[in-house]
Amino acid sequence: MLSNNDILKKLRVAHQLRNEDIIEILKLVDFEISKGALGDMFRNENHPKYVEAGDQILRNFLNGLIIKLRGPAPNKTAKK
Repeated sequence: MLSNNDILKKLRVAHQLRNEDIIEILKLVDFEISKGALGDMFRNENHPKYVEAGDQILRNFLNGLIIKLRGPAPNKTAKK
């Protein structure tokens, strides 16, 4: 089973993203993370400073990636 860290790593490679790009994507959904904290998630699992990525960071990254690729969601309150 893939961990959240594995999913983040695979998405980073698939979309050819650097850590700075991921930080910018997270800012699209008002989620702040430092470059160091992000780097800790991409370390080897055996490294002493390895940190597991929680569901919140993965969810926010996916929502930010959607905004980056598709643009912001249209306003649903407008009536036709």
